[in-house]
Amino acid sequence: MPSPQPTDSIFSQLDALGHKKVVFCSDPDTGLKAIIAIHDTTLGPALGGTRYWAYRSEQEALQDVLRLSKAMTYKSAIAGLNLGGGKAVIIGDSRKDKTEALLRKFGRFIKNLNGEFITAEDVGTNPRDMEYIRMETQHVTGVPESMGGSGDPAPIAALGVYMGIKACVKELYGNDTITGRSVIVQGIGHVGEHLVKLLREDNAKVYVSDINDERTRQVSKKYGAEAVSNNTIFDINADIYSPCALGATINTQTIAKLQCAIIAGSANNQLQDEAVHGQMLLDKGILFAPDYVISAGGIINCYSELMGFSKKRTMQLTENIYEATRNVLKLSAAEKISTVVAANKIAEKRISDIKKVKSTY
Repeated sequence: MPSPQPTDSIFSQLDALGHKKVVFCSDPDTGLKAIIAIHDTTLGPALGGTRYWAYRSEQEALQDVLRLSKAMTYKSAIAGLNLGGGKAVIIGDSRKDKTEALLRKFGRFIKNLNGEFITAEDVGTNPRDMEYIRMETQHVTGVPESMGGSGDPAPIAALGVYMGIKACVKELYGNDTITGRSVIVQGIGHVGEHLVKLLREDNAKVYVSDINDERTRQVSKKYGAEAVSNNTIFDINADIYSPCALGATINTQTIAKLQCAIIAGSANNQLQDEAVHGQMLLDKGILFAPDYVISAGGIINCYSELMGFSKKRTMQLTENIYEATRNVLKLSAAEKISTVVAANKIAEKRISDIKKVKSTY
C-alpha cells in the first residue's frame, strides 16, 4: 500500500491509507483547531485518543492523525476487540492553549458523530480533560475512577508490553523467564516506569534512559536500575531494547549499532519505515515485537470501561497479548516475513472475516 505524501491531495491521502472519514473541527470563539480521523468501523465504533500537540503545520497534523488512526484499527483487530480505529489531534500548545471551553466545544464535535468515534486521553491530554469532554458527550473513556471510569491506563499498558517481552523471550530462548535478562528501557514516563517496576520485580537487569536526567536518576534509584545517557543506549550489549518514548528510534543508523536480540516497547511507530526497517531487523536476526500488538493495554483498558468489565477481566484481556505476540512471531518465522508484515496479515484477516459476518444482515 503506498504511503501518503505531504504533496498529495487530502482525498488521495485518505485513499492511500483506506480512511472512511475525516472531520475538521474549527471554532474561532474557543480557538479550537482539531482533526478527527475515522479509519475503519468494521469491528465496531472507532476508538482513539486525542493528542494535543503544537504541530509545525496543519499538513503535519493531518499526516499524524491519519497514520495514528490506521494503527488503532490494527491494534484493536489484533487484540480481539470489537472496536474500529480512529484518532483525534488538537493543534496547539497543551500547556498554554488548553481551556475548559475549548475541550467542551471539541466534545460537541464528537457528540455530532453519534457514537461513530469514541475518544480517550493521549499525549497532551489527561483524565481531567476527558471530564470536560464528558460534559458534552458520552463518547469518551479514561475519565477518573471516581466518576466510574477506568482511571490511569499506564499500569495496564505496561503489563501488555511486559507480556510481549515474555513472548519474545519464549520464542528466542525456549522459556519466558525474565530473571537474569538485561533490558534497556528508553523513556520512563508513566508506562516506562511501570514496566521498569515489573521487570525489576522479576529480577531483570534494567538500564533506564530518559531525556529528563533528574527523572532518570529518580527511577534508577527507586527500582535499583542503572541510569544511562540517551546517546549511549545503542552501545550497550543487552538482551532487550524497549523503546517507550517517541517513535522512529529504530532506523538505518541505529539498526547498524543495535546489539540486542529483541526489540519490544510501548512507543508508537518505532520503525522509521515499516517495510524497510522491519526487513532489516529480520535480516539481522533481531526479533521485533510490533508496537501496536504489545502496546494494546491502553485500549484494552478503555474497552473494558465501555463494556463495564471487571478489573480481573481487564487483566485477562491484557495477558492475552502474550498469545497474540506468539502468533505474530510464529507466522513471521513460518513465512520468513517481517513481524510487521505478519501482524498486519493477522489484523487484516480478522477485519476481512468480520466483514463477511456483517454483510449478511
